Amino acid sequence: MKKPVVVTLPHQHTKAEATKRIREGLEKVKPQIAGYVSTMEERWDGDDLNFRIVTMAQEVTGRIAIMDQSVRIEVDLPWILAAIAEKVRGQIEKKGGQILLEKK
Repeated sequence: MKKPVVVTLPHQHTKAEATKRIREGLEKVKPQIAGYVSTMEERWDGDDLNFRIVTMAQEVTGRIAIMDQSVRIEVDLPWILAAIAEKVRGQIEKKGGQILLEKK
């Protein structure tokens, strides 16, 4: 059974700007996590992203939905990684907040 981690981050940008920031932010994060993952897949559908990561032989899936005033991030952790759910939530809030608040 998977444990969902859901984070909603408010933003004060246009939807297009928020999408651009999320895309650019993810490109910066990828090299930082590359050493910890064996598979990294993403599929954008407009302003929505579906992703899949395999780490420590465990599959982590999730979705990012960029809306007019917020970004909703859902990460499905396998039961074996459920113990770190709050740490994952904290990192998403921290990194996501930095990406959305970063001065351009």
